[in-house]
Amino acid sequence: MKSTLSQKSTRLFVILGGFFVTNALVAEFIGVKIFALEDTLGIAPMDWNLFGISGSLMFTAGVLLWPIVFIMTDIINEYYGQRGVRLLSYLTAGLISYGFFMIYFAIHLAPAGWWTEVGAEQGVPNMQDAFSAIFGQSNWIIVASLVAFLIGQLVDALVFHRVRVIAGEGKIWLRATLSTLVSQLIDSFVVLYIAFVLGPQQWPINRFLAIGTVNYGYKVMMAILLIPALYLVHYLIDRYLGEKEASRLRKLAVHHT
Repeated sequence: MKSTLSQKSTRLFVILGGFFVTNALVAEFIGVKIFALEDTLGIAPMDWNLFGISGSLMFTAGVLLWPIVFIMTDIINEYYGQRGVRLLSYLTAGLISYGFFMIYFAIHLAPAGWWTEVGAEQGVPNMQDAFSAIFGQSNWIIVASLVAFLIGQLVDALVFHRVRVIAGEGKIWLRATLSTLVSQLIDSFVVLYIAFVLGPQQWPINRFLAIGTVNYGYKVMMAILLIPALYLVHYLIDRYLGEKEASRLRKLAVHHT
């Protein structure tokens, strides 16, 4: 008798889940860095103007990984249904919370005297201050990112499932794109509203709308550009599982709500 872990469907879920959780965790932790898109690409600033706010296109470094999380969400939903997405979403939110707690604990450990000055030659006069500044995200940002992540994932899974039921097994691009369009509309604005409008920075509404729109526009663009990658991953999984097992999982996924 084969063990549970020897079954391809189980191993696939572990692999997809591990990749999903890792990307979400890393995206949360690198999200403290804000980068200028035009400078990164070596092009002139676009000087966009929305709702009276203008400037360069700026994003958190987390946007590098969130599109991968979108793909993983849709792939997991395709083969393991909403139940699989919810399980991994709750697990990821718990692990992100755990990660922030451990970082908070690490920040408050007393630093070794020599270590605080070890980065002086690289332009970092105090490593403890740098460590605290980089990893010590505000409670508002932590709460906002967790709430937006959970809402976005659960909405994504629901829309993906509904479109699948209505449109049938074909048109993967349609359910993947529509689920991302709806879920990331919510995610893009919820995280900013909680973190920066309700939070201590008290952003004006026009700044909130402008930055939220830019971020949402980026996610929509990436969702469209990554459609070929979605089909490639789908093809590779079908090859790995075999047509019979892949078909069985997809049929079960429709009912795993």
